[in-house]
Formats: sequence, structure tokens, C-alpha cells
Amino acid sequence: MPKLALLNQQGQSVGEITLSDAVFAVEPNQQVIYDVIKAQRAAMRQGTASTKTKAEVAGTGKKPFRQKGTGHARQGSTRNPHYVGGGIAFGPTPRSYDYKVNKKIRRLALKIVLSDKVRTNEFIVLDNLALETYKTKGMVEILNNLKVSGKIMLLLSETNDLIDIASRNLPNVSATITEHASVYDIMNNKFVVTTEQAVKKIEEVLLG
Repeated sequence: MPKLALLNQQGQSVGEITLSDAVFAVEPNQQVIYDVIKAQRAAMRQGTASTKTKAEVAGTGKKPFRQKGTGHARQGSTRNPHYVGGGIAFGPTPRSYDYKVNKKIRRLALKIVLSDKVRTNEFIVLDNLALETYKTKGMVEILNNLKVSGKIMLLLSETNDLIDIASRNLPNVSATITEHASVYDIMNNKFVVTTEQAVKKIEEVLLG
């Protein structure tokens, strides 16, 4: 079972935490990661692109010119797609890009990315993460103590308003709870800083 140093907010080791092999020591699988990330990215698409068809554009119902005798091909409406200002043929309409990925696959992908963070020493576990005020200065101090840089995810066991507000002004720091953590978010951050309580919650959910 993988073991990590348990740190306090000053960056000092205060013990050791043993992680579950079934969650934090899973072998990589690129296809699983690809399938889940692709689904999550697809779900982020707004799907609001919209065009008007011949029936929806404004215009008269009058024929542009008489049927015969002009030497031109007959035309029934100026709202046809080949006219300027006419409708669009086969244009996009609002749609959802969501598609389903099996629950087992989603859970496996989450285990894989968490395991990868542990293997690369980018998964940091604290005994507790708490602030006395909502000032950003306090959060910056903690991150400096932990010697982490780049994009950082604060993975919490429950919502903490002080931490949310203190990290809001830091462009490379995001705070989320374990229930909302996604494969894409974890991969998109360099470090994951979490707590002992959050780790237990993750193991409980992913082993359930």
C-alpha cells in the first residue's frame, strides 16, 4: 500500500498516511482516460449554435419574377438558400453533445488519475486545512509552506467558505469538494492538495 507523509499547514511532517491500493495504486489505462475526458469535454460544449431555415427567415412569399419567358431558371421564393438573406440549408441547430460513459469506467478513470498523482509526488495530504480569515494572504502562506506551484487543486471533504474566498483571487488555485472532483480537473492541475478526511471520503466512495 502506498504511504505518504502527513503534513501540517506549515509544511512539516506530522505522521504518515496509508492509502488504499485499490484507489491510489491503479495501473494506467490510456483508453479509459481518453473515453472519460472526451465525454467530459463534450458535456462542457454549450451546443447553442443555431441557424434559420428557409421557413424561419423573414421575407416575402412572392415569386421573384414570372415563371416563364425570362430565360432564367424558375424561382419560387427569395428565401431559398442560394439567395442572399435566404435560409441556411442543413445548418446547425441547438443540441446537446452529452453522451453516457459507464459508472465503472468513470470510477476507474478517477482512480487512475489519483494514482498517477501519487506516483509523481503531486498528491499532498494535510492533517487539516483551515483558515481563520478569508484573506488571500493566508492561503498564499500555506501554499508557500508546502512548496507547490503551478495549477493547484484544493480537494476538500466539505464546503469551506473561508478557503473558497481566500483562494478565489489566486488564478492558478481552485477549491472543490470530493463529490465534484472530475478526471479532467485533476489532470488539468499540477498538484492536488487535500486532507486526511477527504482521502478517507474518496476511498469510501470509490470502494463502495
